[in-house]
Amino acid sequence: MITDLQDRVRLLSEASQYDVCLEAGRPMPLAQPERHPCLPPGFAPEHHISHVNAGGRRMPVLKILQTSACEKDCFYCPFRAGRDFRRASLSPDDLAYAFDQMARAGLVEGLFLSSGIVGTARTMDRMIATAELIRRKYGFRGYIHLKLLPGAEPAHIERAIALADRVSVNLEAPNPQRLARLAPHKEFTHALMETLRHAARMIREAQQAGRPLARAGTVTQFVVGPAGESDRELLTTVQSLYDAKDLTRAYYSAFSPIPDTPLEDVAPTSPWRAHRLYQGDFLLRHYGFRAEELIYDEMGNLRLDQDPKLAWALAHPDRFPVEVNRASRFQLLRVPGIGPRAADRILTARRQGKIRELGQLRRLGVDIRRAAPFVLIAGRAPAIQLPLFPA
Repeated sequence: MITDLQDRVRLLSEASQYDVCLEAGRPMPLAQPERHPCLPPGFAPEHHISHVNAGGRRMPVLKILQTSACEKDCFYCPFRAGRDFRRASLSPDDLAYAFDQMARAGLVEGLFLSSGIVGTARTMDRMIATAELIRRKYGFRGYIHLKLLPGAEPAHIERAIALADRVSVNLEAPNPQRLARLAPHKEFTHALMETLRHAARMIREAQQAGRPLARAGTVTQFVVGPAGESDRELLTTVQSLYDAKDLTRAYYSAFSPIPDTPLEDVAPTSPWRAHRLYQGDFLLRHYGFRAEELIYDEMGNLRLDQDPKLAWALAHPDRFPVEVNRASRFQLLRVPGIGPRAADRILTARRQGKIRELGQLRRLGVDIRRAAPFVLIAGRAPAIQLPLFPA
């Protein structure tokens, strides 16, 4: 019985690798878990541990599916309906028990739970029952991330945000037209977008009422590439969700073709494209940029050979150089090599006296190699300043 449970945990944790709503970092195979005394004899699941960034540190979490059975036939998905491969499921009792053993052994500090869909209501019931057992029966107070399935009922959403620290809905594409090329039997506006927005509204209302539920908020994931969407489309959709406070974070999964799926012959998406999207997204969330400000090529995509902030700076020579002793925080954040913390440190340092040389900026956290061509220090260009535009 234990052998069967460990086998299903392994299969379902491996299947969960396609969901990237975690901080950057690949799943790590656990070495020799049988050495941990809290695990019962013979219980040595070869599961995968992923990591989420919480409170400034990397937290190990079990990322797993409730079931890899699915009634949907999404064109890119490895466990789409009709695909021939070994499927597995875990009952709420089995999954909660397995997680508790791993948590007691000190192997994981959190859970990321997603699932294939075998009836939205039925599957959500099982996922919520798992989280209930982990919270109530086993007394776990740590991090839980629950995936909300398309078209989840309000009662399911309400219970999920009461149990989880974070909830997510995978939009997969930026609009209905693009989604139809990926998942023709999923409905974008009501089943996906409204589920995400409903969850965000419930979280805001709970927080306003003094019940800080799902503190880590709502996130989503996009499959980048095979639907033909542009980076402009993706970031414009994300911008609207950030503006409405319906989203805390977006994740971008570079498409990789899976054998025996309709998209198996489509070329994989460059990981650099996903990387540039994350950089652009970061500018929206932390630097005050707008999606429409970013520099795109004729296809509406960010440049692969240049980070989006540098591309913007080079396209706006009229904004530079900026005087670091007088520039506003907004102006400082437009300078390549100056991030939010460094900008705040510059503002604080200026109250103590004038900044006069690059070494001061370096000590304040500025990447001076990147920043030097775009700044003045006490009215003078830094000694190592390079030409802004090569001949």
